[in-house]
Amino acid sequence: MARFRRRTCIILLLFILFICSIMMALKTLRPERAGFGDPFGLGLLPDFQQRTTHVKKKFSVQNGAKEDSFTHTKNLNSLTMNLKTPMVPIGKLEQDLPSPNYDFHVFYYGWFGNPQFDGKYIHWNHPLLTHWDPKIASGYPKGRHSPPEDIGSSFYPELGPYSSKDPSVIESHMKQISSASIGVVAVSWYPPGMNDENGEPTHGLTLSILDVAHKYKLKVAFHIEPYKDRDDRSMYNNVKYIIDKYGDHPGFYRHKVSTGRTYPMFYVYDSYITIPEMWANLLTVSGSQSIRNTPYDSLFIALLVEEKHKHEILRSGFDGIYTYFATNGFSYGSSHHNWPSLKAFCDKNNLMFIPSVGPGYVDTSIRPWNNHNTRNRVNGKYYETAFSAALLVRPEIISITSFNEWHEGTQIEKAIPKKTGKIVYLDYQPHKPNIYLELTRKWSEKYSQEKEQWLT
Repeated sequence: MARFRRRTCIILLLFILFICSIMMALKTLRPERAGFGDPFGLGLLPDFQQRTTHVKKKFSVQNGAKEDSFTHTKNLNSLTMNLKTPMVPIGKLEQDLPSPNYDFHVFYYGWFGNPQFDGKYIHWNHPLLTHWDPKIASGYPKGRHSPPEDIGSSFYPELGPYSSKDPSVIESHMKQISSASIGVVAVSWYPPGMNDENGEPTHGLTLSILDVAHKYKLKVAFHIEPYKDRDDRSMYNNVKYIIDKYGDHPGFYRHKVSTGRTYPMFYVYDSYITIPEMWANLLTVSGSQSIRNTPYDSLFIALLVEEKHKHEILRSGFDGIYTYFATNGFSYGSSHHNWPSLKAFCDKNNLMFIPSVGPGYVDTSIRPWNNHNTRNRVNGKYYETAFSAALLVRPEIISITSFNEWHEGTQIEKAIPKKTGKIVYLDYQPHKPNIYLELTRKWSEKYSQEKEQWLT
């Protein structure tokens, strides 16, 4: 009898040891960053239930770059092929994609090029920008990137160094945006004959983007860049040009105001570099070049960086403000804890407040000396913190920086792991390449639900 008990105890002990060893083995198979959430879905990503908009912690590359970069020793080319998904047939668009949320706007850039479509690489070969202080500049490398392996970004796109003119790229982009339950694409725009810093006009893409956006039930707004000699007269002419050329397109965005009327909307980047008196010529009823109460009257949204800009924006006659930058703490406007006071100022003065949220920020691939402004993604936590702060001020619209500003690492477009030579690109692991699209969809739905409660 005693022998039987001893044997039973031994068997039970061995069984317990076996179970423990299995558990330890399984634990070692988990990604090292699984503590930040389930790598296979959003269910375990923490919702930020905070009731204050002051985000105390800033994230830097030094403190957590490894959380965004996870190097595999397997063949990355085969991984890239496996990650790419086939295009959804047209007939399945409606049933497979969520309803667009026209209160979610995303900034979009059509300035990329490659040899196949443009005869050369454009923007992917971005130069390394030198610091204005020669002493600081001397400590950093110079030159420019050399695609396709070396690109001007800390992340690597799933589509590779693509051309913005490639019809398949536009199709993929609009599908990705639609999958995120975003409704409005704010396209970076220069006037005809005006180029961006790399010498490539983007206005020729507008009609293609409008066509494909409409196919996916998206709308297109315009993000007016600070082109040469931008003033009240040229802005009037350019707004007229845009509305005359694209205003009747079903994909052209018009925002409905409280009176029931709808107006085109224009984001005006770096609006503060033009004096308020000149803007007032265009944007106030009594202005010498007034666009108000004309067929081209629109909603004009100014960029706020410093606190003083809110008073200048009001004097200028703008209809609202946006904050653009995805760097919490970088500027007054981009600091989450300032959003409640900005919203209160806007409410008091009948302005729209459009906070800009972003998944992170890293531009050291083009500004190697700007490491202190890096904001680590922390596997989606940074993005969710921004959304949480934005929802707390109950904005009419939320803007997202950005869909594909790869130079500044603010993109939510799909990115993949890649290592080439001495370069190890950051990535979205342990999550899939579409993690930021899924997070956007999650918060879009959350915003829509909460907005219904605000209005009741």
